[in-house]
Amino acid sequence: MQIKVFAIGKPKLAFAKAGVEEYAGRLRPWTFFQIDYLKAGTRESESAVLLERSAGLLRVVLDERGEQLTSRVLAGRLSAWEQSGTIKGIAVLIGGADGHTEALREAADWQWSLSKLTLQHEMALVLVLEQLYRAYTIKAGTPYHRD
Repeated sequence: MQIKVFAIGKPKLAFAKAGVEEYAGRLRPWTFFQIDYLKAGTRESESAVLLERSAGLLRVVLDERGEQLTSRVLAGRLSAWEQSGTIKGIAVLIGGADGHTEALREAADWQWSLSKLTLQHEMALVLVLEQLYRAYTIKAGTPYHRD
């Protein structure tokens, strides 16, 4: 299954760039994976582009109001999506500084919250990649994840 992460704006913070590179590199051997950085604009224009680019994929929208879950539950959810046979790919949508429109949230197949805290979008990107990597290592039974 392919995973496409659509993020508004490229990381500018050095530590965020390094984190993205690290976890993208770790994730690539486990799944077909791609990050597309989209141009920042208004919340409405960003959400419209995210909707357009994610058409046909299962939409996972990062939002502080979304569902919080454990890494093991995330691994199980990824497995279920992979085994469904009906999902060709997953689009993880990370908005810009002003977040998502209500229309984008309503179009989501799932809203995922990394924390009750509001996170800067570069940090959210690094955390998403690390959690996807962790989920795949859990599924494979590697020692990366420890309970």
